[in-house]
Amino acid sequence: MRSNPRAAATLAALLVALAGCATTDPTVATPGAPASGTASATLAARVVLTKSGGIAGLRDTVTVEPDGRWTVADKTGATRSGQLSSADLDRLRQLTADSRLAGETAATTAPSNCADAFTYQLTVGERTTGYVDCPTDPARPAATAAVAELLTRATT
Repeated sequence: MRSNPRAAATLAALLVALAGCATTDPTVATPGAPASGTASATLAARVVLTKSGGIAGLRDTVTVEPDGRWTVADKTGATRSGQLSSADLDRLRQLTADSRLAGETAATTAPSNCADAFTYQLTVGERTTGYVDCPTDPARPAATAAVAELLTRATT
């Protein structure tokens, strides 16, 4: 078989052009491929964090949409909103995909020993977990607390 330099050059040009269409971005799904479950996948569900309690009777609810838009509503109904940074959204994606969070939603918690402490309730999709931020209570659920800390910092 004789090689054709013109055909080889055309094929090489096509392969280079097609290579430019390829992606290593894990947020882009390959048709027919299973979901990767990586932190860069889209946020699977709305995330809602309610912080309540304390001496003043605080009640703030943070709602984060899958695209990172957030809204905070306080007990008076006043709201503020914004957009999570890409780093915070990536971290939230990691935390909400963490297998520990699923375990924490299935666990039961003992009553708190603290009065006037803050209570955190986290809902991710259909799953709900929470804890009372009391230093004398048993260890806080790590993944839930990490989400609460992230959202409190990122939305203030």
